[in-house]
Amino acid sequence: MRESTDDVDDRGDKEGRGKSRSAPRRKVCRFCAEPTTAIDYKSPQLLRSFITDRGKLVPRRISGTCAKHQRGISLAIRRARMLALMPFTVTGD
Repeated sequence: MRESTDDVDDRGDKEGRGKSRSAPRRKVCRFCAEPTTAIDYKSPQLLRSFITDRGKLVPRRISGTCAKHQRGISLAIRRARMLALMPFTVTGD
């Protein structure tokens, strides 16, 4: 016979440390969802969301883009950097 206590939940652990995690929602490629949005090296405002604050490219698993569009984004960022539309690195303090 099991005694019930208030500080222990149904799974037997205290303070809910063993909670089951559900899988996060799958990210959808922004460019596949909206075909009118084009990847262009002349639009640094669009490309800025795909680089970190340090100037590094954001990987696919974080940005949610598909492989085809990730290649296009990286190419556009490289071209924008060569034309000085985007920085290679961020100058620190």
